[in-house]
Amino acid sequence: MWLLEQMLRRAIRKGQLIITDHDGKVATFGPGPEGMDSRGPIRARLTDKGAGNHIARYPRVGAGEAYMDGRLVIEPPHDIRDLILFVAANAEGEHNKHFNAKGPLRKLVDRTAAKIDSFNNQRSARRNAEYTYNLTRQLYELFLDEDRQYTMAYYRDPAMSLEQAQLDKKAHIAAKLYLDRATSSGKRVLDIGCGWGGLALYLHKHYDVDVLGVALAPDQIEFCRERAVQAGVSDRVKFELMDYRDVTGQFDRITSVGLLEHVGTPQYPAFYETTARLLKPDGVMFSHCCGRAGPPGVTDAWTRKYIFPGGYIPALSELVGQSEKYGWEVTDVEAMRFHYSLTLEEWYNRTQQHRAEITALYDERFYRMWEFYLAGAQQAFRYGGLVNWQIQYVKRRDAIPMTRDWIVEESARLRAADVAPAWHLAADVREAAE
Repeated sequence: MWLLEQMLRRAIRKGQLIITDHDGKVATFGPGPEGMDSRGPIRARLTDKGAGNHIARYPRVGAGEAYMDGRLVIEPPHDIRDLILFVAANAEGEHNKHFNAKGPLRKLVDRTAAKIDSFNNQRSARRNAEYTYNLTRQLYELFLDEDRQYTMAYYRDPAMSLEQAQLDKKAHIAAKLYLDRATSSGKRVLDIGCGWGGLALYLHKHYDVDVLGVALAPDQIEFCRERAVQAGVSDRVKFELMDYRDVTGQFDRITSVGLLEHVGTPQYPAFYETTARLLKPDGVMFSHCCGRAGPPGVTDAWTRKYIFPGGYIPALSELVGQSEKYGWEVTDVEAMRFHYSLTLEEWYNRTQQHRAEITALYDERFYRMWEFYLAGAQQAFRYGGLVNWQIQYVKRRDAIPMTRDWIVEESARLRAADVAPAWHLAADVREAAE
């Protein structure tokens, strides 16, 4: 594992990592565990001769694949998240330079492949959505909150439950839409990339609006429709399996939460042109997406291959620069920095609680892949350069008040109107039910 040793000796400057190779050779990296982890140094084991070089040649892909395949094993009491966060803490401030693709040719290939993957015409967008969101609905039930919000929760207090944080997120979003139940009844809202329907149902409940949710994953839409029927609002909250580019008519409000990560930069013009056509002149559009705190970049090959094919996390400059070309005026931008890290931490914990069920649904390799994905994403929002962007757009500058006080006031009113549910799979809730 000579290549891996050289890389880690340059990268690990605090804490301690001990790796045992397949032949029993032990290598220690870092000055010591003091101040990093009370459980002592992190210990990992490579199970075959080629594992070290596979990781070193392209760490972002190699480490994930080695862990998935059982070639990289983390010894208790630590786990893969501990290792990923440890490495990320050492790389903080250096943009993970030690762990990027090596050599100009490899970097060129990586950038070119990422650009091709992000093209996302209607055919590839549907295929990519089905790959990601048509995993069995039981999987998402096992780690998401009760409302199945698969985007960042809003942690006003880091100690609050995931259910409360997701409820507060919906209140925060709804407030930015500038709706009022006294005057909004019957207005039309388009929810692009509607997920499992939670936001659409929330907006109808609080503002009596008619909502059309669209998405490209059949099982998501089927689940959304089931929820609307169960709530008795299927005549007012409708869900369609369709590309947003095929939507017709006009709407008073447009929301997209967790959508732009799947659109891809080549399709940003189509997104802003289409939504400008669909929104009424005095309407408001809101977008929430993962984002880069720095300049544009590329999505790493492991994530594109195993989790979000066609996915790309945009820089703010890419979104604002494109929106300006299609008549949009940006009226509010909020950078949500550490909220997603806390969300992913809880998703990871819930995933670990249900290892047996997830392994039964798929297999051990899939389970390890999911662990690696959630842990890697958590470190990117804690130590890396990722944030969440919440952006409010209008076509007419008099569509909203002059100050943003109403956002704070309405968000507080909405929070006071609801009580967060308990997670039905929490141990204490399950015991009480039994």
